Amino acid sequence: MPDSMTLLLVEDNDQQRQKFAAILEFVAQGAVNVTDSNRALDFLDDRTEAVLLGNCGSTERLVELFSEIKKKSESTPVVLFLTEDSDRSLDKDMVQSAFAMLNLPLRYSELSDLLQRAEVFNLGRKRGGGGVNLDLFRSLVGNSRGVIEVRKLIEQVANSEATVLILGESGTGKEVVARNLHYHSVRRDKPFVPINCGAIPSELLESELFGHEKGAFTGAISARRGRFEMAEGGTLFLDEIGDMPMSMQVKLLRVLQERTFERVGGNKELKADVRVIAATHQNLEELIKDGSFREDLYYRLNVFPIDMPPLRERMDDVPLLVNELIARMENEKRGSVRFTPAAMMALCQYRWPGNVRELSNLLERMVIMYPYGIVDVTDLPEKFRPTGTVSEDAPSIHFEQHLMPSADFQTSRLPREGIDLKEHISSMECSLIKQALDDAGGVVAHAAKRLKMRRTTLVEKLRKYGLQRNETMTEI
Repeated sequence: MPDSMTLLLVEDNDQQRQKFAAILEFVAQGAVNVTDSNRALDFLDDRTEAVLLGNCGSTERLVELFSEIKKKSESTPVVLFLTEDSDRSLDKDMVQSAFAMLNLPLRYSELSDLLQRAEVFNLGRKRGGGGVNLDLFRSLVGNSRGVIEVRKLIEQVANSEATVLILGESGTGKEVVARNLHYHSVRRDKPFVPINCGAIPSELLESELFGHEKGAFTGAISARRGRFEMAEGGTLFLDEIGDMPMSMQVKLLRVLQERTFERVGGNKELKADVRVIAATHQNLEELIKDGSFREDLYYRLNVFPIDMPPLRERMDDVPLLVNELIARMENEKRGSVRFTPAAMMALCQYRWPGNVRELSNLLERMVIMYPYGIVDVTDLPEKFRPTGTVSEDAPSIHFEQHLMPSADFQTSRLPREGIDLKEHISSMECSLIKQALDDAGGVVAHAAKRLKMRRTTLVEKLRKYGLQRNETMTEI
């Protein structure tokens, strides 16, 4: 789920407008500009990361407004809200051009997933200003031999059309490598579209990749573009390719060979002007021996392999990564924190089985626990503290003072400009509730247990933010 977004909600019904706004503010944790269909264009600017279109009075006005939005900002994702009574004769071109469609009532998991997709889509289309700082996002931080080698390989292959296979453990930053490849290629002005092959059920993966026609299967109420079409002219990133079912491996191989495909339920041949980058944490050669991965697909993908080293093999980079990740949080106005030299040394001695992702999660946790504070080694969670002995094969860590985050406010935990305490506490509470719900798969009772509060108390807090949820969190 995105940490912060700027959304534009268009809804003519006053009651629905207020309800949707409360839901979006909670889920997106960002600014939501709310208006009716008559003033929508006045609120649309280059900071808008997604437009959500609800009731516009009539189907004709909806189609008209959609067209006006696309003329003013063609690349901005536009999402359509559909009810059971929605006119099924919506303009075909509009339906195909829409970023997504959501059926009402809104479901937490669907809305969260949609906003995540919109954020990732925006990372591919924007090249600066507003939202996530792309220079920070694209950066491959570190001066270790492994990272220098990765940067060299990216420079060599970025401008070619060769298929790249990125290898490395979970959390090492394989998607960051893929985004660097896209950004430094001639396709940088076109979309970068990621898809996690292991996170989508096998029966839905074909539709996600190739799209489907209306009526292709139960629930296909309209035609939908797949990731290949969304990435037209750009880059398609196939993450966790080792988890792709064998049946889909055959179809993917055909697309890579012939550069054409068909939508599910369709018979029109579509061209695929897409550069494919794949990634996996698994040993594909072992999967081939086990019969769970096709050898011909492996050789089609493994044209130019790039190995991303685990963090334990680049411990000298830890201080640089800490500085970079904290700078990114500050840039996104998510808070800040500083570490004493002893705490930094402890982080450099930890083995990081979760790699950079684990480091990022720790920093976010420290920002929540010690906002604008200084973290000493005793403030770190127990597993990150040194045990008193260092193994002989542990790397020797050397970092100079300029690599350490400065503590210019010393013992003060407040930024110089001060903070709105009420807003800060509310934002922290929302963030923790959001994380608990995500970790609990949207189940309120489990989320309440993680937050060490009664379920009824959590329900009241959800109502406080304008959310009405059932016990399984299937709807809001």
